[in-house]
Amino acid sequence: MDTETLICSLGEDVKPVPRHAIGRRIAVGLGLGGLATVLLIGWWLGFRPDFDQAVRGYSFWMKWIYTASLSLCAIAATVQLARPEPARLRWLWLIAVPITLLAAIGFVEMMRAPSADWLAMWLGQSWKQCPWIVLRLSVPIFLGLLWSYRRLAPTQLRAAGAAAGLAAGAVAATLYCLHCPEASAIFVLTWYTLGIGLAAGLGALLGPRLLRW
Repeated sequence: MDTETLICSLGEDVKPVPRHAIGRRIAVGLGLGGLATVLLIGWWLGFRPDFDQAVRGYSFWMKWIYTASLSLCAIAATVQLARPEPARLRWLWLIAVPITLLAAIGFVEMMRAPSADWLAMWLGQSWKQCPWIVLRLSVPIFLGLLWSYRRLAPTQLRAAGAAAGLAAGAVAATLYCLHCPEASAIFVLTWYTLGIGLAAGLGALLGPRLLRW
């Protein structure tokens, strides 16, 4: 049997993959992981008792838009890296846009506040716990994305793990807004971003081990 005949015979019973199958698979993993994270927040941390008032304020939306923007970029990278082909991720520089905008907001906030308040604005009340809380909340989402990847075909395993970790951390930080009362942009920029970065780093470490075919 020559090579051409062998390839044809192997492809005879292959069913066509439905359009958007990768996106749907990733969405299911994210949805299941996100639901588990929301339940974890309710059981472990509790939701903000003033949530109705918080959503009318600027600080809630500042945090939410920042983390949601990072989530969208990371999820798009996760979908691209799920394919068995080289992924072009040059557009990931866009992730710098929400970071730069939040840094600008933080600078304006600090310029409007007395210098004696700057340290309190930066550290808030939960700087020691915040990054680790985001990291822990990202675990169910990361596991959901791993479940998604197991039926897909990533080939750049470290990059795929880092993207999944980044997406898990950013989505977890977005959901953490349901609990966190911190209000300053410099706090969010530092400690939320650190937690998201820890999740991305953990994903990069675990990717080559957990995503092997």
